[in-house]
Amino acid sequence: MTDSEAFEAFVTAWHTRLLRAAILISGDRHLAEDVLQDALIKLARRWPKVHTDPVNYVRTILYRDVASRWRRQREFACEEPPERADHDTSGASDLKVVFARALARLPVKQRAVLVLRFYEDLPVGEVSAILRVSPGTVKSQTHAALKRLREVAPELEEVFI
Repeated sequence: MTDSEAFEAFVTAWHTRLLRAAILISGDRHLAEDVLQDALIKLARRWPKVHTDPVNYVRTILYRDVASRWRRQREFACEEPPERADHDTSGASDLKVVFARALARLPVKQRAVLVLRFYEDLPVGEVSAILRVSPGTVKSQTHAALKRLREVAPELEEVFI
């Protein structure tokens, strides 16, 4: 498989998941698409050097670029929660809407920690490497973010028990 084919296979396999994560982090689908596209362009330029661990490379770029843009713009508005192929009829989709809106009210670092820890299901060590912070910072940001989520969306309390 050539480098080009390997890169295309990676994008095909990971695009949807990375886009959903970017939407959760940024709170804005259009911004998420832009940031992910930029991250994939950066990855393409360095593919021969990072093709052994491209997911974490893209995650690092993605979360840092969202934070950087947030600092410049200082405004985010949550549109809709990320779309999923599997449509839920159990009422959990209402909870997803509440969660997405509550998540958008958190600072970007707290959003990044929650998305990486619970959506991406990464261990503390990987999250700290991606965000380039200490494991203790990941833990404290997780605690603070969950506390804030409980404040802004008390209806999510049952999820956090």
